[in-house]
Amino acid sequence: MTVSDEDIRNLVIARLRTFSRDRKISIGSEGEFSADELIERVKKDDDVGKTIIQIQLQYLQSLKEGLFLSD
Repeated sequence: MTVSDEDIRNLVIARLRTFSRDRKISIGSEGEFSADELIERVKKDDDVGKTIIQIQLQYLQSLKEGLFLSD
């Protein structure tokens, strides 16, 4: 099964929609962003959007590999 870039963006956007609306997320030296701002950046596919996509994919990969499971 092949997953397209659009599928990945939609997955990340769906995950961002579950974030608390009053929480800000810091993306390195780029600054702090609300979930809504990050969704817009992911849709635009700019540098911040690409960074949040990579962060989310790494998180999901870690879940798959069981890195967050406790003994």
